[in-house]
Amino acid sequence: MSEPIRITRAATKKSKPKDAELSFGTVFTDHMFVVDFQEEKGWYDPRIEPYGPFSLDPACAVLHYAQAVFDGLKAFRGKDGRVRLFRPQKHLERLNNSARRLCIPPVEPELALRALVELVRLEMDWVPSTVGTALYIRPTIIASEPFLGVRPARSYIYYVILSPVGAYYPEGMNPVKILVADKYVRAVEGGVGGVKTGVNYASSLYAAEEAKHQGFTQVLWLDGRERKYLDEVGTMNIMLKIGDEVITPSLGHGTILPGVTRDSALTLMREWGLRVSEREVSIDEVARAARQGALKEVWGTGTAAVISPVGELAHRGERIVINQGKIGELTQKLYDAIVGIQYGTAPDTHGWTVGVE
Repeated sequence: MSEPIRITRAATKKSKPKDAELSFGTVFTDHMFVVDFQEEKGWYDPRIEPYGPFSLDPACAVLHYAQAVFDGLKAFRGKDGRVRLFRPQKHLERLNNSARRLCIPPVEPELALRALVELVRLEMDWVPSTVGTALYIRPTIIASEPFLGVRPARSYIYYVILSPVGAYYPEGMNPVKILVADKYVRAVEGGVGGVKTGVNYASSLYAAEEAKHQGFTQVLWLDGRERKYLDEVGTMNIMLKIGDEVITPSLGHGTILPGVTRDSALTLMREWGLRVSEREVSIDEVARAARQGALKEVWGTGTAAVISPVGELAHRGERIVINQGKIGELTQKLYDAIVGIQYGTAPDTHGWTVGVE
């Protein structure tokens, strides 16, 4: 779609929070991007307009059949003052893969990237500058056709909203305590665990709340069939270092989200010459390695927190303390390397960033 993006500027501007006051996902900028889809027209009328509510019919398909997908990425203000998006093409590719799984028409990649750049350019003043802060970008597609009946909708809304954010976890880079969930499951083979759709997150809430009531930050999900193999940790991919091997669950079963930070971490570690495996790893293998002193580090990877060290796992009454509850050397190295690229203090040898001028 080469159609130009119409821009309608907000008549009044919101006050911007100070960097030190930022939490995650509670404040939104002055504008948003919107484009509509109808079966007979395709995607049409791309526009940037003042941030505000949508008017949706009570029979709107997304409200009844959860036909919706989203993604999340960030824009960073470097020490040089430049604003950079981190791997936007990879995020948009994942968004479209999620859309196809839910029978939602994909958005043209050229339009989607152009929309992100133009929207962030318009909202440049909203990009915070302190390391650890960013402008979070949330592209979303929802089914907007009003009807009751189980079939793919014939009309959709694709929109992008922006939110200046601080650290995702209040603990920051402090190692977190994780409860291994063996009562509930996050995803099953053949389901939608490998795509970013809201139902994945809705189904995870109950177990996460139970864990928090027991004093844990999040849950470690096991596979849905045998409840034996590691899946994800909270809303993040998980990685472990056992001996000299770095392990992360493989994507082959379609139950695990192909994280962009996961991919970035794997790329870097392989370049560093580390022994990296994408394979099944059981909770029994993890516990055994801990007892033998071979479990060196555990961490989560994700857009929101980048790298989140795990200091303790609790499974069936057993406490597995990792690296004496301290941040591991590799965990810290990965965090520093990825953040360095994001903020422009380290060279971007992979072409992962897109500058917004």
